[in-house]
Amino acid sequence: MYKLTLLMIHGLIGSLDYFDPALRIQYAGVHTLDLLGYGDLRGVDKDRLTLKAQTEHIVYRMASLPNRPVWLLGHSMGGAVVMLAAAQRPEFVRGIINVEGNFTLKDAFWSSRIIAKPPTEWSKRYHVMRADISKCVADWGIEPNEQRIEWATRILKHQSSETVYAMSKAIVEETSDPAYLGAVRRVVERGMPIHLIAGERSAEDWDVPDFVRDAARSYTKIAQAGHAMMLEKPAAFCRTIDAILASP
Repeated sequence: MYKLTLLMIHGLIGSLDYFDPALRIQYAGVHTLDLLGYGDLRGVDKDRLTLKAQTEHIVYRMASLPNRPVWLLGHSMGGAVVMLAAAQRPEFVRGIINVEGNFTLKDAFWSSRIIAKPPTEWSKRYHVMRADISKCVADWGIEPNEQRIEWATRILKHQSSETVYAMSKAIVEETSDPAYLGAVRRVVERGMPIHLIAGERSAEDWDVPDFVRDAARSYTKIAQAGHAMMLEKPAAFCRTIDAILASP
């Protein structure tokens, strides 16, 4: 039985099970969780698609996991959720792995572009993305191949355009509230271990506050990868996770 438990929280489009992290990560029992509105939970009322509700969802799940406190990993939007969850129930959290998580509105550039359009226009754009996965992957700055196209197909089918729009609105509204960075600061001031991971190509666009960067136990850049580093370099990503979990 694993001594550590890792709960992985996906971003705006999910989930994080497509690259089989439970088989690749050796130092923890891995749980990939669907947020409200995603996967089997896609029928959730859209009024519940907020960062606050997602945080409560994560806290409820943490309470049921073995070997608490657990490690929390959050990618992109999921990075914001794990910071809020750690602020709300620090006794449940052993440490945080923040993977290009949203800290400021600068990190919400895609969400901001999505909600700048009417929902119907975004829905049409989303269906275009799903209709030509190879082009979509290339538009993400990633060289398409058979495996990546298969994974990206699963990623884009995991949620509706309505969920993406609602959560984009939530990201912009809730991370722009000063209370959000206040919660992040409380986590940092408690001395909770925080590790940062970025893609080499996207790292310079990640707006990590100085107080978070200064407190981080590590900051790793995944070589030859961007924001969707798990899609590009899953083995390197999982090796980085193992190195973090194995560290004192």
